[in-house]
Amino acid sequence: MEPDQELVQGLVHSERVPDVLARLLVNRGHSSPEAAASQLTPTLHGLNDPAGLPEMERAAERLEKAVADGETVLVHGDYDVDGVSGTVLLVRFLRHLGAKVEWHIPHRTKDGYSFGDHSVVKAKETGATLVISVDNGTSAVEPIAALRDAGVDVIVTDHHEPPEGDLPPTFALVNPKLPTSEYPFRELCGSAVAFKLAWAVCQRMSGGDKVRPDLRQFLLEALGYVAIATVCDVVPLIGENRILAHFGLRALHESPSPGVQALLERTDLAGRALTAEDIGFQIGPRINASGRMDSAARAVETLLAAEAVEGRRHAEHLESLNDARRQVERGVLEEALEQAEQFADPEAYPIMVLGGAGWHPGVVGIVASRIVDRFNRPALIIGIDDEGIGRGSARSVPGVSVLEIMRGGADHMNRFGGHAMAAGCEIHGERLEDLRAALTARSKELPPRDAVQDLRIDTRVQLQGFNESLMRQIQRLEPCGEGNPQPVLLAEDVRLEEMPRIIGQDRTHMLLQVRSGTTVLKALAFGMASREHELRMSRPVDLVFTPRLSHWRGRTQVELIVADFQCR
Repeated sequence: MEPDQELVQGLVHSERVPDVLARLLVNRGHSSPEAAASQLTPTLHGLNDPAGLPEMERAAERLEKAVADGETVLVHGDYDVDGVSGTVLLVRFLRHLGAKVEWHIPHRTKDGYSFGDHSVVKAKETGATLVISVDNGTSAVEPIAALRDAGVDVIVTDHHEPPEGDLPPTFALVNPKLPTSEYPFRELCGSAVAFKLAWAVCQRMSGGDKVRPDLRQFLLEALGYVAIATVCDVVPLIGENRILAHFGLRALHESPSPGVQALLERTDLAGRALTAEDIGFQIGPRINASGRMDSAARAVETLLAAEAVEGRRHAEHLESLNDARRQVERGVLEEALEQAEQFADPEAYPIMVLGGAGWHPGVVGIVASRIVDRFNRPALIIGIDDEGIGRGSARSVPGVSVLEIMRGGADHMNRFGGHAMAAGCEIHGERLEDLRAALTARSKELPPRDAVQDLRIDTRVQLQGFNESLMRQIQRLEPCGEGNPQPVLLAEDVRLEEMPRIIGQDRTHMLLQVRSGTTVLKALAFGMASREHELRMSRPVDLVFTPRLSHWRGRTQVELIVADFQCR
């Protein structure tokens, strides 16, 4: 936990950073001045050339030709945040080029994930001769073959793991996870791969690596959509993803898009620097609610809005859909938790496979995440409709590939796909028990994982002097998320300034005021109301927390999010 002091002091002097930030950098492996500077001050020069992606040159050449020849291009997205963001990015890009462009987002319940018969119908309706996918298509062998037979070329931009069998007959398949890929960073989200395609076309149209000014400005603004997708798709915020998210958050803050600004206004984020947490907890859920409760087309329309009034109207609709999503989610979660009791034994059931009739397919992914949080093991939640078709979403824990587990039940599913941390599937409802048995058996074949995860503490700190100025320095570690977690700090021997208050609609949280010297800070202990009896006004407390800046009614202050505490 405590880093080499010589390395710390070296960074304090070379990078002119506070001691606590230097300790955080060293503990995270950024101990040299060069590594620390790269982490604190990312540059666009750190992005990899898009030409390194599989079949990128072929894809860019085909898209450039389509624009030049006046062909109709259909952008084929998907109904989650990544698919929506990348769809908006490519539609805006093609409109900027003056191309004929249409877009299509599958309906979650009517069409299902990725390509299908609906894709062929939409291409014929629009007269498209070129289809470009975003965040899907790597496994869509039959539908893409049907498009090819209809005379339509398909460029797939995707980031999902390829299937073990045949790949689809695309004109070009751009995916950093293909076995043949030599691209140096494989963890891009789908929108980032779509961004790379736009960038490659910009290079071709500019006659070289240096992109002409109008296209460069577009790419810089488009990074905002990449940031939304990168954060919400929970890809590791390291390497190239960190650069994309860093500049993308800045682009969102400065975005000229009326739709983006309407969303920022609706979530009280307009006019201030954005963090990954803002996107993950405010923007992402509203975009996702569209595809969960209605059609993700509503989210695309919001982000494509051309005027402020239109943007605000669409943003308000997303808000109402998000409210409805919360209500439905609560009902499904209650039923899932009740069902989970019979599968509580982690040795007997290393993956929780739960299903129910009428469980809304739009919330099963969120409920799966809640079950993972509660039981600390992978979970697959399946909602079965009136026709007996089950649509499920799986989520996992670090170190366990849920996609690998899903492969163990391939014989019992109509289709499935995804990646290590998240996957989806479709089954016939009567196969649920067989699927549970198969996935349980496969889980037991995988290497064991420690059920109890130690709380990782970055370093000790003194709360005295912990102020907004210091927090601004610590925030230079942003964007934080998967692979680059928020700092977890330990403050020893702090005191309660007043008795704890139990808060929250369900009375499960605690609000504390803690003191160290002359510094008094608010601390929020979510889900810890049952531990109130451990605290005494007269007893010192060791506090493990993540600091953050809170913005409320024009006032900014430091507050602590408690991870754990221990009274002496």
